[in-house]
Amino acid sequence: MTRGGLSKARLERMHEVMAGYVARGELPGLVTLVSRRGETRVDAIGDQAMGGGGAMQRDTIFRIASMTKPVTAVAAMILVEECRLRLDDSVEPFLPELANRRVLTRIDAALEDTVAAERPITVRDLLTFRLGFGSVMAPPGSVPIQRAVAEHRLGGDGPPRPQTTPPPDEWLRRLGALPLMHQPGARWMYNTGSDVLGVLVERASGQPLERFFRERIFEPLGMKDTAFSVAPAKLDRLATSYAVSQKSGALELFDAAAGGQWSRPPAFASGGGGLVSTVDDFCRFSEMLLGRGALGQERILSRPSVELMTTDQLTPEQKAGSSLFPGYFDNHGWGFGVAVVTRRDGVAGSVGQFGWDGGLGTSWSCDPREELVVILMTQRAWTSPNPPNVSRDCATCAYQAIDD
Repeated sequence: MTRGGLSKARLERMHEVMAGYVARGELPGLVTLVSRRGETRVDAIGDQAMGGGGAMQRDTIFRIASMTKPVTAVAAMILVEECRLRLDDSVEPFLPELANRRVLTRIDAALEDTVAAERPITVRDLLTFRLGFGSVMAPPGSVPIQRAVAEHRLGGDGPPRPQTTPPPDEWLRRLGALPLMHQPGARWMYNTGSDVLGVLVERASGQPLERFFRERIFEPLGMKDTAFSVAPAKLDRLATSYAVSQKSGALELFDAAAGGQWSRPPAFASGGGGLVSTVDDFCRFSEMLLGRGALGQERILSRPSVELMTTDQLTPEQKAGSSLFPGYFDNHGWGFGVAVVTRRDGVAGSVGQFGWDGGLGTSWSCDPREELVVILMTQRAWTSPNPPNVSRDCATCAYQAIDD
């Protein structure tokens, strides 16, 4: 073992725990990455698809879904640092479709039962998910606004489906035709803020989101396999994606590699959940954030911007009634595109740890105190906002592998 790094024996125990999920048939395969103080360990277990499809590799590509959100937040902060956006300015000059908002009188109200918004939506509202619109944590179709979101194909009401979402201008027009669910700034609501933020980045930069990400983040950091679609030459490295049947609990195909939804560029590059990536690519993104905005000689953001991004931005009032699941905000907050640990209540996760997960089967965290990055990528979709056992066990094992 390396003093101050990672314990080889405990990483072997982590391998045994993770391999158990594959041996029991709970998922076809997975890749883990644990990195601390210059020491990085990657473990690829199982297969890229059920029944074979090639062994899992270190460079296997996964649909990282909501792990896209911190990338979009970084892109927005680049524009803030260049003074092309300002955190507390209204988004209306760039997104006029969101001017003169109406707000539902209550979440289950008819779409016409509204009052005027008390103030405009700001850039900060998008970054912190306080714009007043987002995922309703209830069974699909429970209230009129949920049904309208599904009918307008706005996303956020299920797993990402990049080939079904309309182009950015049409997407924003449809969003602007619906009322907000809550007053801007009143509470945290999941997901939609990142998709709107992606459109804002496009319009403020004058570039498609994919190009801005590539030129300003991916290429400087050497993230060669991260994109909104997978090139034909790389499709053999894209893991097949599976959902869990609500009836039987068995895995069923969600998205294939060849001919699947990520095999060609989407009309709408979703800042909330559209990217694919690898463990090594996302580790480089993580190291940039742990490096206070820089990786080696490449500086993406300033230290103050990263500190702001990774600090809890929510008041107790904004957290009230906003949880993904009961008790979540008892020990978490939300920064810009990332969750932040505010109180330690288990083995994994120091106060100040930040990160996020992807509902198609991925998890990611950065712990500045421990100088630790933990990434898990699987092809089994989550069945609830509460992390599955494989994610919990990966985090626990990674913290147990800390050498000091």
